[in-house]
Amino acid sequence: MINIVTRLGLISLLTLSAVAVFAQSIATEEGMVLIPAGAFLMGSNDVDSTTRGKEYGLIKPLYLDEQPQHEVILDAFYIDRYEVSNEQYKTFVMLNNKTVPQTWSDNGYLLVRQILDIANDEVLRRLADERFKLEMNTQTATREALLDAIEQQQLNQHNLPVAGVTWGDAHDYCQWLNKRLPTEMEWEKAARGTQANEYPWGNEWHTERSNSGEGEGWDSHVAPVDHYSKGQSPFAVFNMSGNVMEWTADWYQQYPGSDYQSKEYGEIFKVVRGGGWGGMGHYAINHFSRTSYRFYLRPESAFPDLGLRCAKSIP
Repeated sequence: MINIVTRLGLISLLTLSAVAVFAQSIATEEGMVLIPAGAFLMGSNDVDSTTRGKEYGLIKPLYLDEQPQHEVILDAFYIDRYEVSNEQYKTFVMLNNKTVPQTWSDNGYLLVRQILDIANDEVLRRLADERFKLEMNTQTATREALLDAIEQQQLNQHNLPVAGVTWGDAHDYCQWLNKRLPTEMEWEKAARGTQANEYPWGNEWHTERSNSGEGEGWDSHVAPVDHYSKGQSPFAVFNMSGNVMEWTADWYQQYPGSDYQSKEYGEIFKVVRGGGWGGMGHYAINHFSRTSYRFYLRPESAFPDLGLRCAKSIP
């Protein structure tokens, strides 16, 4: 039933309004931030003097793949001010018949009212309980009340970051908009600015400035893409610490001048940046939220705390 409904939903959702959203957003710098040309310091010279990495069983030593800190000079470029939202990515999925993120299959994001109208009362109530987890008595609520509540929940998801997207689909999304994934260097400059900030907002950790597994909780784990204004980077880019990790264009490689060797280096893993809402335990949340922190995943990976934002070159 769910698979059939999802397929029908993709077809019925292909409306003039979706096409209008696409036409408005493609080939434009609207919603992007200009990162000026020039130098910045990339990486870190910090060392793990406490041996926390070994104590906590992390998959790689702390700091070593960020070394040495080095100057990088970049041309000017644009980067999305916000992470790509569910609503933005939905248009791409519909118009290009792309894979639906598993997160949407889990939360029923594409099961719109027109599709749910097809379901009988028993199926609708089961979906309200198991898929949408409505905080109401779904067994006594009227059909219209259930549909209204589900519709409102889906509207609330529009401005959440899309998650569960592979590197290939993230790449294709950006290309579709005449954009591209940011390089690792571009991502870090947009996140830390030219003063080598430890975190997007400065050098002191503040729990309340990012969705990193501490502080306020969110029903869907992720926060709206325009939340945490106090956590903006020096270039006014949002959520570059926490919320969802973000794909970059680059393979996980050794930095120039580094003597740290890793069997993970090479064209095996893509770099992801920014940490995510899941963290990896409260002991190290601020470490994973640092602007120089590097993580890596296989390109086919797709997780509920893994999303994207796009960049664009300036001719």
